[in-house]
Amino acid sequence: MVLRAFSPSSVVALAASLFFAIQPQPASAFYLPGVAPTSYKPGDTVPLYVNAIRPIAAPRDGVLHSIVSYDYYHPNLHFCAPDGGPQHVRESLGSILFGDRIMTSPFELKMAKNETCKPLCTATYNVMSAKFVNMLIEKGYSLNWLVDGLPAGQEIIDDLTGTEFYSPGFLLGQDNGNNAIVFNNHYDIVVEYHEVSGNPDQLRVVGVLVQPSALDYGDDKTVDCSLEHKALVLSTKPGGKTPVQFTYSVYWTRSKTAWATRWDKYLHVVEPKIHWFSLINSAIIVVFLVLTVLSVMVRTLKKDIARYNRLDQINLDDLSGTSALDDGVQEDSGWKLVHGDVFRAPTHPLLLSVFLGNGAQLFVMTGFTIMFALLGFLSPSNRGSLGTIMVLLYTVLGFVGGYASARVYKSFGGEKWKLNIVLTPLLVPGLVFGIFFLLDLFLWAKQSSGAVPFTTMLVIIGIWFFISVPLSFAGSWIGFRSPAIASPVHVNQIPRQIPPTTTYLKPIPSMLLVGVLPFGAIFVELYFIMNSIWFSKIYYMFGFLFLCYGLMIITCAAVTVLMVYFLLCAENYHWQWRAFLAAGTTSLYIFGNAIIYWISKLSIGGLAGGVLYVGYSVLISFLFFILTGSIGFFSSWWFTRKIYASIKVD
Repeated sequence: MVLRAFSPSSVVALAASLFFAIQPQPASAFYLPGVAPTSYKPGDTVPLYVNAIRPIAAPRDGVLHSIVSYDYYHPNLHFCAPDGGPQHVRESLGSILFGDRIMTSPFELKMAKNETCKPLCTATYNVMSAKFVNMLIEKGYSLNWLVDGLPAGQEIIDDLTGTEFYSPGFLLGQDNGNNAIVFNNHYDIVVEYHEVSGNPDQLRVVGVLVQPSALDYGDDKTVDCSLEHKALVLSTKPGGKTPVQFTYSVYWTRSKTAWATRWDKYLHVVEPKIHWFSLINSAIIVVFLVLTVLSVMVRTLKKDIARYNRLDQINLDDLSGTSALDDGVQEDSGWKLVHGDVFRAPTHPLLLSVFLGNGAQLFVMTGFTIMFALLGFLSPSNRGSLGTIMVLLYTVLGFVGGYASARVYKSFGGEKWKLNIVLTPLLVPGLVFGIFFLLDLFLWAKQSSGAVPFTTMLVIIGIWFFISVPLSFAGSWIGFRSPAIASPVHVNQIPRQIPPTTTYLKPIPSMLLVGVLPFGAIFVELYFIMNSIWFSKIYYMFGFLFLCYGLMIITCAAVTVLMVYFLLCAENYHWQWRAFLAAGTTSLYIFGNAIIYWISKLSIGGLAGGVLYVGYSVLISFLFFILTGSIGFFSSWWFTRKIYASIKVD
């Protein structure tokens, strides 16, 4: 149950992604069909595939200096290619969106057969190539290999717990401490294997480690890794050329780790106490908030409803207004006073209904995605499964978006139903896709492997127009054919005036107050997700994510309902857009958090890096705006219908 490390081009697919497991430890023994183990006999070839080169935190300062990834066979890297040239390994749509560019390699691994200092090829680095490689090394770029679906990594010891775990990827090179950047050209590959039921003819790969080193072989015709060699430094002097001999060694070690638990060493819990503390803290705050809201609202509403219904009974008994006042009952006041206007159609009902339809679609998609992850459908061996299932779910759930948008628009009394049917599947996805395409142009300009290929763009457009749009049209057609959602009270023909409101109920203060609480419920988990996105780490704690997502929904609904109640008590009946915008303000805090994260944790230089980071952060925030705004609106809509259906109105 793993969320793959993201490339920048996969951030949009993640943003849309947020019930049975709550433990932070992975249920790695649960594998579904499609990720069956591969058994090898001694001497069988075990393929080693290479993936994109991605930036991680630079060793010298622990800061990320770039978000642009590159192909393994980039011309300036001069890595050894297999005979006949590298071939692309077939990938899923989600894998491509996540930035995977898996290709074949010249490395030959024979099961259970140790080999030492095998030469690969010789390459010559000119000044331009040397500067490019040194730039990548300074920024902390790492190589990413795959052996039997497992990422090749380095062994790391957790300073807090002292446990050992494997960190995917290994450095392209490093600073040797003498102001010289050395380039790793030799790789010690350690492959752990497990015998199935003690059968020596059924061996399975359960771990891969790589220890790179920089060895300058000079003009030696024969290479010997056991000898002392000076560190390999690429010359950047004018006219300089550096010959580089690539070599590798393979060591096989028997392991007691079973194939079903081989991912446990990669899925290391980072700061679990902070996770649990933040989760419990958020849960306590949400419980107290909800209980407070419920107690206040129930007691107040019961008194209001009893008083309003008592007034109606007095009117039925033909008592005079003076007698009613003497009896302690006032004429209509508070939220009942606006009963003739509370269900009046808001301004721009078409736009609001389109947003709400897309919000309902995102809400259902996110819930299903997290549930699939918890149930084990998103196996770590099935690369790209998260992105693939998100795309498929969003496509199929176009029906939900169209239906929700149509029902809401019809309840508003909208007449431009054809425009609603067209805009629901086109406006929000088109805006997101357009910005995403523009940002992808920056990656294409940088020759980044993270750029989504043009053919994949065409596939996404095809899925969008030939599957999602027709399903949305079908949902809208059924929604408009269904009877309108009747209001529990009649709407007056003439809208009443709205008295001046207090400061905290004005639009900006109220929206800022409402938006901060749902953000507080997901703040800590958002930090770990940001780390996995930008630092190419594996995120798999879907139990925490599910609970945080649930807390965010409850908090968002509770505070929005409370704001709407105060708004109606102040005789302001313009609650529809206020509820949507107030709950959607959570996205502003998410964007602000992304900017703070950029300043404190990242050091991305250049126009392209800044535009890409801000652009993807805006897209994530926009999707959260649609999602949380829809949660706030639908919960407030349910609340207003509930309270106004409980009173008697002449």
